[in-house]
Amino acid sequence: MKLEAAYAGKKVLVTGHTGFKGAWLTQWLMMMGARVYGYALEPPTTPALFDQLGLGADIEEERADIRDFAQFSAFLDRVKPDIVFHLAAQSLVRESYRSPLETAEVNILGTANVLDAVRQGELPLVVILVTSDKCYSNQEWSFGYRENDPMGGHDVYSASKGAAELLIDSWRMSFFQPSRLGDHGVMVASVRAGNVIGGGDWAQDRIVPDCVRALLKGEAITVRNPNATRPWQHVLEPLGGYLHLGATLLDLERPLGAKARYCTGFNFGPLLPSNQPVRVLTERAIDAWGSGSWKDLSDPNAPHEAQLLQLTIEKAFHMLGWQPRWDFSATVRHTMDWYRDVMVHSANPAAITMAQIQQYERDTAG
Repeated sequence: MKLEAAYAGKKVLVTGHTGFKGAWLTQWLMMMGARVYGYALEPPTTPALFDQLGLGADIEEERADIRDFAQFSAFLDRVKPDIVFHLAAQSLVRESYRSPLETAEVNILGTANVLDAVRQGELPLVVILVTSDKCYSNQEWSFGYRENDPMGGHDVYSASKGAAELLIDSWRMSFFQPSRLGDHGVMVASVRAGNVIGGGDWAQDRIVPDCVRALLKGEAITVRNPNATRPWQHVLEPLGGYLHLGATLLDLERPLGAKARYCTGFNFGPLLPSNQPVRVLTERAIDAWGSGSWKDLSDPNAPHEAQLLQLTIEKAFHMLGWQPRWDFSATVRHTMDWYRDVMVHSANPAAITMAQIQQYERDTAG
């Protein structure tokens, strides 16, 4: 099924639509003809991709906290969406050290609020809940984590994502049993991506925005964890996976019984060659930019962050036919092209973003 056919005319609720990934997803859904509704706080950065794309004028949105159950539940009941993509989260590891309680509340209670609003509203719909590759109990081993590996987390952010996954599974087993889809009509799946990069990310303490800010100022990029290996992927890769999973569950020609097997967790990570140390990503970003330098600012007393992390994606390939299309070089090139075109050459951010989405669609179809 083509994605455009799956989403055209559908009512899609995106929580966290004002964030980096949420803005890319909202733009893509609008290009496919979906009726997009957003629920989120104000954009978290200045500048913010959501504002750069001018999305606020084109969707119905509510600026509110996902921890406010009554407000979210009322918004869900008013919209009555066909599908929910839940992205609202505190998404930064280092921020979880500064604000551990808020991180736990947003990522755990926020997820529970979405699930229970659906339960109490008795709405037959698809729910795709976005967690993280960091939801797994990281053993620092050299092979990828599978969807049935144990949840866990050293830092509060990772633990909050592991806890969210446990909650998702408990609500699914308690209230949305896949074997009883004919009774409740609610299809619940969770999705886990790698380290996502792409144009328009302006968050603090993330390597690509840090690179861009330094490059624009003509300063050396400071790298705090150069030897940590991450599964780098362009933002369009996991979003394409989420959309593909959602399209499978929305497919009216697929019997409910056949959809039950997709009501589970899925990894949407890159291919193995994209698992690269932070220093390699930084060097490739400098090469793509055309100039710059970096310096090692690692601190042995810094808060703990995982050194080795990667995902196994065989399940998404075999069940959904999904696989990454942009390799590591293309991922970095498209990312840095966006920033250079927008920030140096004053190109229109929406035009650049839509062009990259169209390019990705062509590469996926090819």
